[in-house]
Amino acid sequence: MDKEATEQPLTETTEASESAPTPVGPVAPAKVTIEADEPLTGGVLTGEAAEREMRRHTRRSFLWAGAALLGVPAGWKWFNDHAPEDGTSIKQVFRRTLQFNETVARTVFFSPTHRAREFPREKAVEPRNNYKGETPEIDLDSWRLHLSGTAEGDRVLTMGDLETLPRSEQTTELKCVEGWSAVVNWSGIPLVEFLKKYPVPVGVEYVSMRSEPEGYEDEWYYVGLDMPGCLHPQSLLATHMNGEPLTAAHGAPLRLVMPHKYGIKQIKLITHIAYEKERSRDYWAEQGYDWYAGL
Repeated sequence: MDKEATEQPLTETTEASESAPTPVGPVAPAKVTIEADEPLTGGVLTGEAAEREMRRHTRRSFLWAGAALLGVPAGWKWFNDHAPEDGTSIKQVFRRTLQFNETVARTVFFSPTHRAREFPREKAVEPRNNYKGETPEIDLDSWRLHLSGTAEGDRVLTMGDLETLPRSEQTTELKCVEGWSAVVNWSGIPLVEFLKKYPVPVGVEYVSMRSEPEGYEDEWYYVGLDMPGCLHPQSLLATHMNGEPLTAAHGAPLRLVMPHKYGIKQIKLITHIAYEKERSRDYWAEQGYDWYAGL
């Protein structure tokens, strides 16, 4: 830097010092105390004024919080009373959310060639008896499967009829919406083989299954199933679990196994199967759950 340029400010400082003394060191700002009922912008409150302001803000925050808490039940009551329903006592906004989830499950996660994970046979355990109420005990010799909506008309099938169909075995995970799961070994009739044996008419997109054991009307149950899910190679009409015939607790003599869906779809003690063109009724969907229930 030019030497002359560095010397010039010294002259100005000297001239300025003749009229006023130059402070030495930092100068502490003067303390401002405001005694007022209301705060002033930029001021510092002390003493009683600060305490009054703190109390005022505390009261205001408490009132806003109280109003918000009171508004939650009031808003929920209004929603319950006035939000439109979908015809099954479920709010439309909830049903639309479930339908969005179904679209994602269908298009992103499900594939007719994607198989659920299979486990070694020795990993299999006995799952819970998860009947929603009393476990039905029936005479297995008198059990019949009522089939309707086929291309060849309605049928009444016996276990002997089903035993003529091809069989398969798998060890897969049964998952419940309640949060528990169990690895189980199943064997029985691939559902796709059943659909081949008893042909599905053109235009049918859904399969309905019902459990209606006589004398257990309070336990009657029904599920609606999409056709792609039924045609999946791991969808099974199971007759055996862990190498033994099904017991009453697990749906004897015939139950559905679909490892790509939650357990609420895997109906036990099937008594009726129907092919349908419209979306079939579903017990838990009518209680507010997802109709598709895919994993």
